[in-house]
Amino acid sequence: MPPLRLEIFDTAPASDGTDRPLVEPTALDEAKVAAFEQGYSAGWEDASAASQGDQSRIQADLARNLQSLAFTFQDARSHVLQAVRPLILEMVGRLLPAVAREALAPTVLEALLPMADGLADAPVKLVLNPAVRARVEELLSEAKGLPLIIEEEPSLSEGQVFIRLGAGETKVDLTQVTADIGTAVRAFFSLEFEEPTHG
Repeated sequence: MPPLRLEIFDTAPASDGTDRPLVEPTALDEAKVAAFEQGYSAGWEDASAASQGDQSRIQADLARNLQSLAFTFQDARSHVLQAVRPLILEMVGRLLPAVAREALAPTVLEALLPMADGLADAPVKLVLNPAVRARVEELLSEAKGLPLIIEEEPSLSEGQVFIRLGAGETKVDLTQVTADIGTAVRAFFSLEFEEPTHG
């Protein structure tokens, strides 16, 4: 049996009897290059579109996560402040007045010492509540040579002292300072826990 012969389809018989290629080799190479370029461009566009889609998705996820984190932070902050609020208000209400009472005598002495430099023999008059007289006198005993007259005034609170030298007067009012601190702390918590309004 004769060997099998397959027909070749990329050539055609020419008029002179020889086989001539159906497509010129240069045209075939150009077609291959054009097909490659077209495929490469399509692949590049697909990859670019996919990358932009991924970037948009990543940015949206990041924005959503940051927003969630911000809400989580605000919630945590709010819970912490809500938890420490009673403690801080109690400290302001109980501890701060006691600290102010203990600080009254040193504060009066601190206000007196600069005045002592300008004194000749004129006495300094301290006007204070009778309840704090002993503490103030005890501390002022350390300031030797300072001419003092202590006058009691029951209408003053325990945190108030007036220091008078001639026509000048200085007021030490730790009661007011304590009240102002308490007001500021309560205002902070009342503003912190108000519902925010969005316009």
